[in-house]
Amino acid sequence: MPTWGLLFLLSAVAQAIQDCPAPCTCQALETMGLRVDCQGQGLMALPALPAPTRHLLLANNSLHTVPPGAFDHLPQLQVLDVTQNPWHCDCGLTYLRLWLEDHMPKSLSSVLCASPEHAAHHPLDQLTGYQLGNCGWQLQASWVHLGVWWDLALAAVAVLGLALLAGLLCISTEPWPETRTQSHPSLEAAHQSLPILPSSNHHKPPK
Repeated sequence: MPTWGLLFLLSAVAQAIQDCPAPCTCQALETMGLRVDCQGQGLMALPALPAPTRHLLLANNSLHTVPPGAFDHLPQLQVLDVTQNPWHCDCGLTYLRLWLEDHMPKSLSSVLCASPEHAAHHPLDQLTGYQLGNCGWQLQASWVHLGVWWDLALAAVAVLGLALLAGLLCISTEPWPETRTQSHPSLEAAHQSLPILPSSNHHKPPK
């Protein structure tokens, strides 16, 4: 690496150490990047982490969840310790689980859930997607009544469509009436006025 590039990285790391979150301590690593130690600080939410963070220690705090995208601005992050926290293992912890599965899958077994009741004392890697729950959006209270009428309207349209389809099927299966060809009087008169030609099959008398 050129000297100017090394100096630039060192200055960036030095600036990041100055921006280290107050409850934590930051130390430059020999492999570049920072070791951010926030263990045992009673944190209830993630602090603002510097971008060069490579090792992040969050053990023994009061963290319940990790917001989605919390580590997306930390491209160098390789080591993450989140043990000994009262994790609430619902759909809000899906981001942390996916990050650990991608980067540190063996550490999932050491992340224990504190709540809800069905997940308490279970490692994060033993929970299924159904147990974590679904973070789907919910209708506002003012929309609930309209939603019922909307469901009824859809049901009525479906019944009407089925009735029309059944009618079309009944019509298509009915036998068509037999049509008889009737000769036109003028055609019959013309046919009777035609002369009868001798048949070509008659044998000529012998000479």
